[in-house]
This record gives sequence, structure tokens and C-alpha cells, in this order.
Amino acid sequence: MESRIRELRTESGLSQQALAVEVGVSRQTINALETGRYDPSLKLAVHLARFFGSTVEEVFDVDA
Repeated sequence: MESRIRELRTESGLSQQALAVEVGVSRQTINALETGRYDPSLKLAVHLARFFGSTVEEVFDVDA
């Protein structure tokens, strides 16, 4: 699964650590999401999408 987390995070001017604090996960989790090494739980995917004012489908491409 691919994500737009890195793109959305950098557009928002956030570091990985700052985003991690905002959504309640570790910086390593954000890094793993950005590099495609980790697929988020539904709860985390929804939380990230809401944080960025997007839908889950806009943040994550499940077909990739």
C-alpha cells in the first residue's frame, strides 16, 4: 500500500516527530508508513486522514 503521508506532512511543514506526536504514534511508525514498510490499522489510517483533512482513500492507495 502506498501513502501520501510524506507529501502531506512536508506540505504541512511538519517533521516526522511532530506528526507522530499529533497522531499518537512513534516517529518510527511514521517513517515506516512513509517508506511502505508498515500498513496502518484502520483506526490509524482514519486518524491520519482526518488530521490532514482528507479521506482515507486520498491518503492511502490500497491498489498500489
